[in-house]
Amino acid sequence: MASTSAPRNSATHGRITSAASALYSDNQTLIAEIRKATIMMKETAVDLELDNNSEKVTKLENSVIELVKASEDCTHLSNTIQSIQNEYQPADELTNFSKLFDDKIKRFKADSSTVAEKHLWVRQFREAIWNVHHAGQPMPGEEQEDIVMTSTESNLRNVTCPLTGKPVTELAEPVRSVDCKHIYEKKAIMQHIRSKAAAQGRCPVAGCPKKLQADRVVCDPLLPIEIDELRSMSKQQTRDDVIEDFTELDEDD
Repeated sequence: MASTSAPRNSATHGRITSAASALYSDNQTLIAEIRKATIMMKETAVDLELDNNSEKVTKLENSVIELVKASEDCTHLSNTIQSIQNEYQPADELTNFSKLFDDKIKRFKADSSTVAEKHLWVRQFREAIWNVHHAGQPMPGEEQEDIVMTSTESNLRNVTCPLTGKPVTELAEPVRSVDCKHIYEKKAIMQHIRSKAAAQGRCPVAGCPKKLQADRVVCDPLLPIEIDELRSMSKQQTRDDVIEDFTELDEDD
């Protein structure tokens, strides 16, 4: 696939940008659907474990690992699309987009250190199964701290809006920056971006150097799912704390 050069504001460059945005959006939607599937499979596996159907649980775990690998491939694809969209400059010579795309996606894959079997989604799946019969006990090969970390870990980069101070689970319109992945209340971040005192729209999270653009701060398809997960984990943690408190009272009595 090749393109002749054109000025940045040309119709050609506009079509490339539009196509890249559409591909990125579609790919993010696919990642969200994969995440929904892994959550459903985890819930099904818990029911199977309650029935002591270990064979089917193992099959589901293997399927989750395969879906995680597919999700990682989609993530590399999204990063490649985003990189080309941000960096592409029309030039006098023809651009070989096929080679450009292949080179970038290989680079992203080479830089990735993710192992599917150790991915957060897989760890959460395994912990959910383990807790059916061994709740509160560390899994083989892990310390108690590892169990607590996994049960409370999420993919969200921040759990409170840096502008309103509200937990992301309580935001009316949560949005996330495509560039730095931080999450904000939509109304507050849009006011921040427009404000002259906002250091030219710099991300309000302390230490984040990214500058924000209104059209790149969105509610991506995965965000509502991840917020729901965080909400569920918070409720589970509250229930566990209540149970622990009652246990301590019984011991005192």
